[in-house]
Parts: sequence; C-alpha cells; structure tokens
Amino acid sequence: MPSKLDAVYRSLLLGKFFTKGWGEPKNLQRLFEFRKVMSNRETCVKLVPNDYPVEITKEEVTSECTIIEGKFFTPMELHLPGLVPQAAKHAHFQMILPNKWPEENYKPVCLHLAGTGDHYYWRRRNLIVKPLMKEANLGAIILENPFYGVRKPVDQVASALHNVSDIFVMGGCLILESLVLLNWCEKMGYGPLGITGLSMGGHMASLAASNYPKPLVLVPCLSWSTASSVFTEGVMSHSINWDMLETQYYSDGQYREKLSKMVTVVDDAFIAGRHFVKSYPKSVKELKEDIKETNLMTTIDDDKNIKLAVINETKKKFLEINGRSNKLNLSLELLDKLLKGEKCELTAAEINELNEKIKIALKNLRDTKNGEKVIEEQAKLVVNNENNQEIVSNSVIQSDTSVLDTSTIISTAFNLSRTKLISLLSPDETEKKIDSIVPVREKIEIGKTNWWEREALQFMRGMMDECTHLKNFSVPYDTSLIIAVCAKDDAYVPRDGCTSLEELWPGAEVRYLDAGHVSAYVLHQKLFRSSIIEAFERSKKKWLAEKNKEKNSATITEIVEEPQKNVEKTIRS
Repeated sequence: MPSKLDAVYRSLLLGKFFTKGWGEPKNLQRLFEFRKVMSNRETCVKLVPNDYPVEITKEEVTSECTIIEGKFFTPMELHLPGLVPQAAKHAHFQMILPNKWPEENYKPVCLHLAGTGDHYYWRRRNLIVKPLMKEANLGAIILENPFYGVRKPVDQVASALHNVSDIFVMGGCLILESLVLLNWCEKMGYGPLGITGLSMGGHMASLAASNYPKPLVLVPCLSWSTASSVFTEGVMSHSINWDMLETQYYSDGQYREKLSKMVTVVDDAFIAGRHFVKSYPKSVKELKEDIKETNLMTTIDDDKNIKLAVINETKKKFLEINGRSNKLNLSLELLDKLLKGEKCELTAAEINELNEKIKIALKNLRDTKNGEKVIEEQAKLVVNNENNQEIVSNSVIQSDTSVLDTSTIISTAFNLSRTKLISLLSPDETEKKIDSIVPVREKIEIGKTNWWEREALQFMRGMMDECTHLKNFSVPYDTSLIIAVCAKDDAYVPRDGCTSLEELWPGAEVRYLDAGHVSAYVLHQKLFRSSIIEAFERSKKKWLAEKNKEKNSATITEIVEEPQKNVEKTIRS
C-alpha cells in the first residue's frame, strides 16, 4: 500500500515542476535521437575518450580524510550543443579519500549521484560518504547534478525544472560525466569502482552503469526500472503543471503529430507481448476471429448510402452524445444518462449494454438495406470501464434529420466492444489475482478526467519510458555486482505494472524494505551503506583475482624477455 507519509510530505513542498512546458520540439527530437546512441554501451563509450581532461581545483588533507575538488566540461554540450544551460556546462565534483589505504592493490571508490533536491555536497558527504569511509575505507566521488547547486540556472527556483526536456538533459549529462569520472579513477589507479544514488540518483546511477564497459558495483536505492511511473502515477505527479503541458501539447502540432510517434510506452507492449506468447496458440486463434469479425462488420453496401467513418481518437474517457429517441432500445436509466446533454461516466454494466445494442443496430442497418440517407459525422465517442481500460477504435453513424420524422442523431462506435485478442491479453480481476505476472498500468492517479488530459499524460509516459526505461539501455557488464534496495510502500516510485529489475537484469539482487520512500530515506541509511559495502566485497574478490592475474602475467613476460636482453647485451659487448 502506498505510504501516506510520502503523500503528506510531498504536499508540504509547494514547488511545481515543468512550469514552462515540454521544452522546444526541436530539442526533444534531438534528445530522442541521441538516446539511441547513448543507450548502447558500444556507441556510448566512444562519446567519452579515456583521457578526457579533468582539472583539479583544490586538494586538502585533514585529520580524517583527503578532500579533492575538481571540474571538467560536460561532454553532453559537445555532442548536443545548446541544450545544457550555461551554469551547468562545467561538471563539479568532490572526492573524499582515506589518508592511507589498508591494501595497496585495493583502493575502492564509489561515485554518488544526487536524488531530487540534493544540492551541493554536504548531505551525501555527511549521511553516507563519511560513514562508509569509517566503516569500510571506501573512497567516494560526489558529483553535483546539472540544474542543482552551483550548476543551477539563475532563474530556476530550488529543484523545480522548467521543462520536461531538462530531466533528459540532466540524465544525459550524468551518464557521460559518470563515464569521465570512472575513466579518470581507473587512470589514477583507483579500484574497484562503483556507483550509487538514492531515488532519482539511484535511477541515474542505473543508467550510467549500463554504459560502463567493465565490471562495476551498482547499488541503486529507492528507484526502479523507469521514471514514467514517478511522473504519471506517483505523488510527484501532483507537483507537475499539467495545465501548461496539456495546453502546449494541443497548441503545437509538433508534439502530437511528430514527437508522440518517436516515443513508446515500454511496459504496455512488453507485458501484452509476453502474455500473447504465454497464451499461444489461443492468442493466434482469437486474433484470426477478430480479423474475421472486423471484415464482416466493415462490409457495407455503399449503394444504399450507408457509410461508416472510422475515427481514431487516442485514449479518451467520456462519451458525448446527442439524441432524442431510443433507437438503440437502451434501458431507461442508461438512456437518461446519455441524454442529459453533458459528459457522463459509464459503469461496466452500462458499457456492456451499449456495446451489445450498438452491434445489434449495426447488424440491422446492414441486413435491412433500407434507403435511409446516412450522412457522415465525426463524433467524439469514448468509453472507459471500471478498470480504466479504454476502448479506442470508434466510428459514427448519423441519420439524416431532414428525411426522418423521428429525427435521431446516433453517436455510436464500430466494434466498440473489446476484441477477443485484447480480452485475452487483458485478464479480468479474477485472473489478475491468480496470475500476477501480468500487471496493469492503465490507472493513473492524478485526477485527470478528460481525454485530452489523458493523451498528454500518455505522451509523458511515452517520453519518460523512451529516455529512462532500463529496457532501452544495455544490461550492465556484470549483474552479480548489483544490489538494488527498494521500499515496498513507495508512493514516489510506484512499481506496479513496471518490468522488474530481476527480469531486466538476470543475476542482480533486489532487497525490499517494509517502508515508504520518505521513511526509508530517514530510517534506513544504514541498510543502504551495508548494501554498498557488501557489493564492494563481492567486487573485491574479482578485483584482486584480476590483479594477481595481471601480476603473474607481467612476471612471466619478464622471465621470458630477460634472456633475450642478456643475449642482446652480449652481442653489443
């Protein structure tokens, strides 16, 4: 059950996200295209040279530790010039190291990425970095997020990003900047290496780790497989300026007509596809039946002036209908609801009744082949059942009121009822309880009721999945070094209906806390640290084994080459 504390805590924070909208369409297009390059490990590593320049700006030795600060130009600006704000173009970091390493061949360093609202270094340094150094002699690098701390644009208030595109710019920066720092650490002789973060920092760490071409400790805390549920279902969704996003989405056709076609909601297709395979060959049989019925229903005699106009409006919720007589022979209760002249929400039973009566009406129209003149009109007709499972494909028939005495305008839908295949791929409530492998993600808890609001929200889901879903990124090099820590009652990061980390990363370990997002952050810092320590202990065995292998290889080479050197020396003498 989602934590009530998470909802209360979020309600106390007054800031609104994305107050300037989605971002420039041309910038979003560039980001979507660049994501395909950056999400592939083989192409991403080529974006950052191993010797990328890093400038050290400060070095201080205290009684507790050595503190090093540095900066470098973010590679994101080199590859997508103009997208990174001026204030964020230089990445700043702070490195905390033990004054003395217990083992010469073992100098572990972990990169810590910031969660939402974590500006500057102090919070991560005091809550997790210094305790880790005392408990396990782990070194650390704290990277300042773009749009945060010294990298925050002047006109940005706190952590409230102006545009949706800013979150993708932030993610792209962190992925490439993490590669710079990991390469630099390896060059400086540190290792094994790891990366971690809490909440948003945990997800950013997962994205960065997917592109590192060597074994890497990864401990994402309080995050999951995608950010789409965070911004469309979790408590964070209430902090988004949806009015601005909806207005912008419909006022500029580029968002709806071009950009929406560049993104995909990952889990809907993935889960349906998996269930299709699971139900094979029944799935194929139902699909054939659907095609057969569709062909039958669309075979209309054009000579009798009967024509269906199929309109495909995306994900609408309410039904708009005009009419004065009961041509469909509906129940009085349903008829009264439809003829109120306003938008109305239907129950599952009413939807089933309407579906059946429409199918009968269409059949009668086809069979009687009368000479009524039918004119074409696009009417907005959408129905949702109790589970918010939308029916999308619509068509409209309208009787010509100039011909008929009993003037009627019937707004109806062709094949409105769910097809056999869709019914198969969307199990009912009983099936869901039995077969938990097919979760449903249609429910969106932000109080949106109008179809245009839901379409903009679906666009948000698609964008977030396109750029943040781990399924779109490479699997980390060594999943045995991954320990993820999640909160069971996390209201910030809903997991229902999202592909699990275990499915995406076979071999990874996922630990669950009996807590919400806020309570886990406040009460379970020790568990986060112990998970990081354990993951580095796993890595240590592989690291030392590799170091010994390199040492033995070097010794053998020296033994082989030494006689040759002596011979050459004798000849020269």
